[in-house]
Amino acid sequence: MPVAMEIFGFFLTAVGLLMLGVTLAHSSWRVSTVHGNVITTNTIFENLWYSCATDSMGVHNCWEFPSMLALSGYIQACRALMITAILLGFLGLFLGMVGLRCTNIGGLELSRKTKLAATAGALHILAGICGMVAVSWYAFNITRDFFDPLYAGTKYELGPALYLGWSACLLAILGGICLFSNCCCSRDRDPAAGVQLPYKAPVITAASLAARLPAAASDEEGDSSFGKYGKNAYV
Repeated sequence: MPVAMEIFGFFLTAVGLLMLGVTLAHSSWRVSTVHGNVITTNTIFENLWYSCATDSMGVHNCWEFPSMLALSGYIQACRALMITAILLGFLGLFLGMVGLRCTNIGGLELSRKTKLAATAGALHILAGICGMVAVSWYAFNITRDFFDPLYAGTKYELGPALYLGWSACLLAILGGICLFSNCCCSRDRDPAAGVQLPYKAPVITAASLAARLPAAASDEEGDSSFGKYGKNAYV
């Protein structure tokens, strides 16, 4: 059962990492539709890297953000958090492959494999938290501008990439928890480390006590007989 839990957690983290990569490259983090007649209706969608616009005829144009320093602070922070989440996920995936008990990579002992698997779980949890903060922060700015009556710019709605990112972060966190808790709470020990048995006091039975009493009595008689006759008793 612990091995199955490790495999299940590793599978969740791998799927979560893949979905995080898809989320980062997805073009629809926020979407805005400008309605008009058949010709003038267009859709604007953006992500962390570029902005695109498409009209009702299917023609679309994309342009990258000209300068990173000219972007809003939260977009720069979301970029950094998403890249950090993916890097942590890749590192956790590598350590998880080595630390799983069903694999034999590196010929490590069971205690070391358990520590590696627990470390991989912690890294995946951190990756999920970083991704969750980035996606939620981006969504917060969208909803704040959308419901602000004084905001004069283009109002966007939540894009499908945000829902994909939330799902990816949730899978990464759940998989990391499975790896971390299963390895930390496992009762398996390394056979080379030995097993400590509980102390058990020796039990003295009546038969063994009776067998020892005559020997003690004979020793006392010998000592008393030696004391009865002095060294001058023999000529």
